[in-house]
Amino acid sequence: MSTLDPRDAGLRSDPGLGKDLDATVRARRELGDDYDSALVESFLEKVEQRIDGIVDRRVRRQLAERQMATARENRHPKPADSWTERYGFALITLVLAIPLSAIAGAFAGLAGMVVTWLGIVGVNAAQAARLHPDLFPGRDASARDD
Repeated sequence: MSTLDPRDAGLRSDPGLGKDLDATVRARRELGDDYDSALVESFLEKVEQRIDGIVDRRVRRQLAERQMATARENRHPKPADSWTERYGFALITLVLAIPLSAIAGAFAGLAGMVVTWLGIVGVNAAQAARLHPDLFPGRDASARDD
């Protein structure tokens, strides 16, 4: 970061500080050497206050920029990183669907198989909604807990 930020009123371009310096120099001429240390301390205190103000503005701006960047990242979910995340879950549920269908069909008949397949579809829909929140309209993507 440069020492002078064009968005800040830097110390060099501060007309109030220039006036304070002129007033301090005039007061020194009028009062003499006895008041040098008091005049210098007073002027340095004003410079310090201005520097603190500039630093505070810069810190607040950087924090606001970071918060905006974080908000933008959270608004747009990251895509799935790998093939396994995208398709592995669906593949595993389909492989597990074979024995689950056989067990449900043997014990509960057609109704058991329907319930089993509704569960399989529901689990896959939930996974798809987690990975792609814009897939289901009306779902609030900002309410996610990722």
